[in-house]
Amino acid sequence: MSETTAPTPTPTRSGPARPRAALRRDGAWPWAFVAPLALGVAVFYLWPIAQTAWYSLTTFGVFGGTTFSGLDNYAELLTDPTLYRSLGNTLLYTAIVLLNIPLAVCLASLLNLPGLRFAAVYRVLYFLPYVAMPTAVAMVWRIIFNGDFGILNWALGLVGIDGPYWISTPGAAIVAVAVVGLWSSLGFSMIVLSAGLKNIPPELYEAAELDGASRWRQFRSITAPLLTPSTSFLTVVTVIAGFQLFDLLYAILGSTNPTLSRSMSLVYYFYRAGFVENDKGLAAATAMVVLALVALATLVQFRLQRRWVHGG
Repeated sequence: MSETTAPTPTPTRSGPARPRAALRRDGAWPWAFVAPLALGVAVFYLWPIAQTAWYSLTTFGVFGGTTFSGLDNYAELLTDPTLYRSLGNTLLYTAIVLLNIPLAVCLASLLNLPGLRFAAVYRVLYFLPYVAMPTAVAMVWRIIFNGDFGILNWALGLVGIDGPYWISTPGAAIVAVAVVGLWSSLGFSMIVLSAGLKNIPPELYEAAELDGASRWRQFRSITAPLLTPSTSFLTVVTVIAGFQLFDLLYAILGSTNPTLSRSMSLVYYFYRAGFVENDKGLAAATAMVVLALVALATLVQFRLQRRWVHGG
């Protein structure tokens, strides 16, 4: 009796062909939904970047008009010591403001303790500085930092410390601005981290308690690792915001501050070049340098977060 073999089924293309058929059936509708967003990105982001890149290679005349100057603006920019001082001030401001993340982790953990009364009220109070107008915040802090009658120097005087003129002393001015930035961004970080804490399964804490883990051990082994996606997001956002420092610095120090030349940020350097000295080519080159630094810092953070972000 001869052995019969089952016919080999011929592969059909119905499976792989479904997505293509679906795309053909959808027609232009997906593109129609994406078009408004793509148009907005192209008009308000890509085109200004391309135009700024072109302007950075030109020199503007006194009465208008541009002439191509190649990399002269970048050569002038990279040989200006004020640029590197501004970069140092920007990095110092960003480093100080980044301290709000560990502070927010501790505060958010305390506000999420079971049985805590008025937790929602505390969150609102911490979040209010973030939504307040930067100019109003700056006016209040200028009074606090006043060297003659400010409440900060008054408090330091109670313990025998003679406080400086905070916003008019080189070195102290940028630190004072960074303290305000840290204070105003703390509420936003707390809200983000509170949402991250609510996503941690309570069963993990219950199991840890059964194993005899202390509160500190639970924080180190459960809370901190599972909050790394939120802390990574806050780190990226804070670094980008730090490189964009301008309004808070301008509002606190003012335009006639004697220490401004030693306390300006990169964006303030751009503002001075473009709108005070009317050197728009140099200002465009500064904007491209800031864009490159922000992109580089963001890329480095995305690379590093693969090693320490839980589940990343």
